[in-house]
Amino acid sequence: MLRLIPFFTTESQLIVALKRGESRAHKVVYERFAGKMLAVCTRYCANRADAEEVMLDGFMRVFEKIEQFREDGSFEGWIRRIMVTESLMFLRKAKHWRQEISLDDVTVELDYEWADTSVNENDLLRLVNQLPDGYRTVFNLYAIEGYTHAEIAEMLGISEGTSKSQLSRARMMLQVNLKKVEQEFRSESYEKTYRKTAN
Repeated sequence: MLRLIPFFTTESQLIVALKRGESRAHKVVYERFAGKMLAVCTRYCANRADAEEVMLDGFMRVFEKIEQFREDGSFEGWIRRIMVTESLMFLRKAKHWRQEISLDDVTVELDYEWADTSVNENDLLRLVNQLPDGYRTVFNLYAIEGYTHAEIAEMLGISEGTSKSQLSRARMMLQVNLKKVEQEFRSESYEKTYRKTAN
């Protein structure tokens, strides 16, 4: 349910207004979801200007396809899937995500306990955004959106092995970079403690 806002007191009323093409409904949807959807697009398009463009295209697609929403699931989830699709279309056009790597090339033993308590969510998101486009795309689809490797392979036009290898490489890079962040954090903490003791 939506919080009480002018014109629409329930999500169903809002969706009916969207299907009628009411501009005030468009505005409410944009204002309610723009922040979250920009975050989704930014995870795929590391450049903020590209992410904003993709998000705007995504909202246009939402308004165009609103008749396809049957209200048998989450409205926000439906919008999110459209944003992910728009992001992938952007990457496909820009040819950023076709970084095929053989699964045989992945030889590093991964430590899945990468996230130390000293690393916050913003640090992790920043590191994910620094991944190469192909790695970042597969990581987001698998680890955040919850797609299977078979689904990712179909969406991106790659093999399941490539999807798995890109995820493994992404995790490996995150593990290495997280350790660097943790070391920097510990060094800064030690230096602050030393200064206090010295004073």
